[in-house]
Formats: sequence, structure tokens, C-alpha cells
Amino acid sequence: MTDCTTPEAFLDGFQRMLADAAGTGRRLTREEIRSRRAHGARAAEAGHDWRSLVRAHLAAGREGWPRGADPAGVLTVVEQALDAFADGYESAQRLVIRKEEAARREFIDDLLHGRGDPGQLAERSERFGLRPSRAHAVAVAEGPVEYDESDPVPRRVADELFGRFENRRILFTTKHGRMVCIAPGDQDEVLTHFAKQAHAAAMGQVQVAVGRPRPGLGGIGHSYEEALNALDVAQRMALDEPLLRAADLLVFPVLARDRQALVDLVHSVLGPLERARGGAQPLLATLTAYFDSGCVAAAAPRQLSLSVRALTYRLARVHHLTGADPADPGHRYTLQTAVIGARLLDWPAKPLHPTGVSS
Repeated sequence: MTDCTTPEAFLDGFQRMLADAAGTGRRLTREEIRSRRAHGARAAEAGHDWRSLVRAHLAAGREGWPRGADPAGVLTVVEQALDAFADGYESAQRLVIRKEEAARREFIDDLLHGRGDPGQLAERSERFGLRPSRAHAVAVAEGPVEYDESDPVPRRVADELFGRFENRRILFTTKHGRMVCIAPGDQDEVLTHFAKQAHAAAMGQVQVAVGRPRPGLGGIGHSYEEALNALDVAQRMALDEPLLRAADLLVFPVLARDRQALVDLVHSVLGPLERARGGAQPLLATLTAYFDSGCVAAAAPRQLSLSVRALTYRLARVHHLTGADPADPGHRYTLQTAVIGARLLDWPAKPLHPTGVSS
């Protein structure tokens, strides 16, 4: 009796069919073709590789070669049988791949969003190459368009990533139009390479954020959220660095954690700028450039296409309206924190609703 785990288990009836058809010169019947397809499908579902299956068919064909049969007729039957077998094998394999891909994406979704039973997640993680006991970090790449895994850019990034780190325990997918890479927390070179390849594949039009390494499978969702928050901060703060690290941007989520307190700070410190001719935006832009240049009055004007004299005048207006002097170290911290808060809140484009002030 043939072992059902060997390729030969899927040749049932092949030699008998070969002898009968080749001996009479007929072609395979519809039922014989159907049976060959069914055997091919079962072989794919059992996980057998195509090369071993073809080798088994050829060996069985040599062993069961009908005596005195026309070689051309025998080969025609073998070809017809293998073609039907391949059709069933490929159809089943495509279905297996689709199911495996769906399971992989569902698993990654559960990881990124912290869903599912921890025990079941741990069981599934080994199947997809993750070790539950390790810390992991997540990198997210956002480009000018939304990506799907079948698009050229993600395909190229995935090929480059797995081509270099084929034996590493990493995952790659697309989520909400962004490219996502999950890697062990102590293998920063994987995420750095992911960022480099994403940047190259998208012709420099992507920004990548990396969350901090977090322990356990539950930490993957936290690292993912940190990466998304870093991208959001970069957009609000007009940060154009190609690679952002959440660990370097921790001040921003700390400021934004108490939104109402931040609203009150911006309203209290910068609200008076709205009384200026032209509104608050020109003076806010002046403060932003001044602080970004390290409070160097000679460097900031170039960012604003202003003269040093014009910049000095604007800073004096800020002092007059707010009572806080940008050049005074004691006032500077409060002003700069308020300016950061304004950028996080998208003020003055969006109105503030401070405590005790009706909307």
C-alpha cells in the first residue's frame, strides 16, 4: 500500500490508464481527465512540490510502458494525463495560496490592532515566522498615493527586503494604503533597509516612521501606533526627514496628550497675535522660522524672504502683543512650546475652543 505522504499516492490508476489508452490508440476519456485533475488538486493540498510529482509520473510511465505500443501514442497519453493533473494542481495551489495569504493578512491585522486571543495569536505567530517572546518594532512607509501589495512599488520593496533578509523573521504588508514592515526589535538594520528600499522604489516620495521596539505580540500594535503617530506629527509639523523615529519625537505626543491644556496654552500665549494686521499667521510663521534656526536672527529671514530688520520688527510685534519676548530665555520656552502646540492643532487655520470660552 502506497504511503499517502509520497507523490506516488496520487498516481492511482495512471499505469492502468496508460496501458489501456496507449494499447488502443485512444485519447483519455472525460472521466479519466477528471480523475487526473482531482489527483492533482489533492497533491497540491497535501503540499507536494511539482518537480517530485512529475518525476513520479515519468517513473511510473517507464515502469508501466505497454509492450509493443507506439511511442508517440504513449507519450500523447502521458502528456494528456500530466496536463490534466497540472490543471488540477495549479487550480488547487492558487486556492491554497489565496487562503494562506488571507490568513496571513488577517494575522497581521490582528497584530497591528491588538485583536484576538493572546494564546491563539502566539500559536499562529510561529506559523508566520514570529517568536512571541521577542520584542518587535514596526516601520510604516507613506507615499503620495495609496499602495496595495500587488502594486509595483510594494512588490519591489518586498523583493529587495526578502532577497536580503530571507532567513529573518519579518513580515511585510500594506495597510490603509501604506507599506508596513514588522521585524525583531534588535534588528534595526531590517527596518532601515526597508526605509531605504521604500524611498528608492517610490523615487524619494515616501516618508518612513519607525515605532519603538515593544515586547510580546501585543507590543507590535503599540509600535505600529507610534509609527502612525510619528507620520501624523511630521505632517502637522512640516517635518520632511525621510526617516522618522518615534523615540525622537516623544515630546509631541506628550504635548498632545492633554489636548485641552494645549488649546488653553496656545490661546493664552498666542491668541493675542490675531489682533495683528494680517492676522496671526505671519507672526506665527516668523516665530516658527526663528525657533527652527536656533534663534539666530541672521538665519531666520532667509526662510521667510525677509530682511533682518523686518524680522526684528515682527519679533517686536510679538513681544508687544503677547507680552513675551522671543529673545528672552525665560519667555522663549513658553513661546516655543505654544508654537509647537499651534502646529499640532493646525492653528490658526482651525479655531480653538479653550476652556471657559464658548464656540
